[in-house]
Amino acid sequence: MSDPRHTDLPEQLRRTPELGFGLIFLLALAGLLFFLLAGEVVEGDTKAFDEWLLLLLRNPADLSDPVGPLWFEEIARDMTALGGVFWLTLLTLWVAGYLALSRHFGTMWFMLLAIGGGTLLSRGAKLFFDRPRPDLVPHESIVYTASFPSGHSMLSAVVYFTLAVMLSRLEARRLMKIYILTAAILLTGVVGMSRVYLGVHWPTDVLAGWSAGAAWATACFLVARWLQGRGRIEPGEEARD
Repeated sequence: MSDPRHTDLPEQLRRTPELGFGLIFLLALAGLLFFLLAGEVVEGDTKAFDEWLLLLLRNPADLSDPVGPLWFEEIARDMTALGGVFWLTLLTLWVAGYLALSRHFGTMWFMLLAIGGGTLLSRGAKLFFDRPRPDLVPHESIVYTASFPSGHSMLSAVVYFTLAVMLSRLEARRLMKIYILTAAILLTGVVGMSRVYLGVHWPTDVLAGWSAGAAWATACFLVARWLQGRGRIEPGEEARD
């Protein structure tokens, strides 16, 4: 009798075709959105939208003042830190330690490679497009790289989505899987929005970062399923109520 853990990916997708089609559709949609945004940004067609939304979040009488009370500005800085390289690296290492202690070594190494690859992709995209940072308003956070795509947004999507997928595979309860994935989506969302609010990114930078990160994380999940079918990484738990 064959071991179900060594089922190949096509057979897994035949058993759950809605999952396979959904993932492939998400990958295609996210990838297409990134390339459409990149083309529009290069041609300068997003300038009006970017400037309108950025100025909408500032006091018209004083562009150095983001809308909202001072405590909300502080919250935005706290939120943007959740997408910083130091915090994401620390979180990744914590989860890697958990997987190692749980003896899920294949999952651990795949997760580290997936996140490392996404980080290199983000850096490469910034160097390639080399878009200047917003100059309409003063920056409320220190920046030292190019603007497109938003590194905080893309790396948040890569790290939080990848970690969520890896951890949810080890959780059998459907409610917990949904909880983990929802938390990843919310964290990624607030990090990206904080970058625009603080004036350090154009809105299209953030949209591109989200889409590129989601595409990368989805592709990694499909590869993880394929590797699982070949017995290279540990099998996930079947969802149950």
